[in-house]
Amino acid sequence: MGPEYAVFLGLDVGKGEHHACALDPSGKKLHDKPLPNDEQRLRALFGHLSRHGRVLVVVDQPASIGALPVAVARAEGCQVAYLPGLTMRRLADVHPGNAKTDARDAFVIADAARTLPHTLRRVDTGAETLTELEVLLGFDDDLSAEATRVANRIRGLLTTIHPALEKALGPKLHHPAALEFLIQYGGPEGLRTATAEELPAIAKPLAPRMAGRLVQAVKASLDAQTVTVPGTTAAATVLPHLAWSLRLVHDQRKQVAAQVEEILAALPLAGVLTSMPGLGIRTAARILVEIGDIAAFATSGHLAAYAGLPPVTRRSGSSIKGEHPPKGGNKSLKRAMFLSAFAALSDPLSRAYCDRKRAEGKKHNAALICLARRRSDVIYAMLRDRKPYQPTRKTTAQPARTAA
Repeated sequence: MGPEYAVFLGLDVGKGEHHACALDPSGKKLHDKPLPNDEQRLRALFGHLSRHGRVLVVVDQPASIGALPVAVARAEGCQVAYLPGLTMRRLADVHPGNAKTDARDAFVIADAARTLPHTLRRVDTGAETLTELEVLLGFDDDLSAEATRVANRIRGLLTTIHPALEKALGPKLHHPAALEFLIQYGGPEGLRTATAEELPAIAKPLAPRMAGRLVQAVKASLDAQTVTVPGTTAAATVLPHLAWSLRLVHDQRKQVAAQVEEILAALPLAGVLTSMPGLGIRTAARILVEIGDIAAFATSGHLAAYAGLPPVTRRSGSSIKGEHPPKGGNKSLKRAMFLSAFAALSDPLSRAYCDRKRAEGKKHNAALICLARRRSDVIYAMLRDRKPYQPTRKTTAQPARTAA
């Protein structure tokens, strides 16, 4: 992305308006004004700058509030790229002045496009599908947080009025049978009124394999506490509503997962990713969304650094030594890599590697980070070569070594 462009247009995107700064190859300013987030105004600017020659439009975020400028730029025949926010902030430090303004940020973006093209990342022309996935995954993240909040509220109420019942139902709130008990009977007093046939009749259609154990656990918990704690009556009124809300959130997450799976089915790279142990639908979708075009990363090390997986070495004379977990990187991608590594512990190769790290003295999470770092190299190769996962070697079950 260099001398073939006649105009380098940097857009510091905003909700209501952007700031546009256009430079020619020599660094001369061709445009430096606020730009309303409006299709007609965007088209007018891109068309005006196109008179000078080929235009490269660079944004500081290609999605969300930057989606419209990217779409209009493509429609006008402009090439589009984006400058990651962390890179922009570091480049801003080497420019004169300490002001933090939209105009200065737009200039930094345009100047980086003109002088440091290697800092830019391509905006994949086939990113529409990934954008759809990003919207769905964002909604799923919201639903997951809401499910956690409601479940914690239910468990908190049960712990207050009947700790034994919370031990029986709390860990199983993800299951529809446990929620149905709370929806129909409310709290411990309502459950005591149920006949011997009613609870199994509710549980069996929803949980055929665990219905008997669940009913026994509930009955045992009711027998463990005979005293009525103040607030039990009010809790019996609130708990059905909370359980109903939690069930609705779970149903919504299932619908979103089905939509995500349908979109992933049309992406060849999704099948490549899910062939790797520990990578399910949601995790594979999140990794694809966060990585985008794998060609943007020169090596697997660049991808690992982007995800914030490599340890940070700190050395200062003889007083400070050692390696520490990194705090930077793409946190969403790092979390997806970490969760996939945890899910992969059922795979013999992954388990053996993690056990070796534990034998070296690393704690559980540190060993998982090491595993995630190793798996990121494999994911890079899979996406680069568009080939499914292939184990590197066969392993036989060996007893885990213990640290001396």
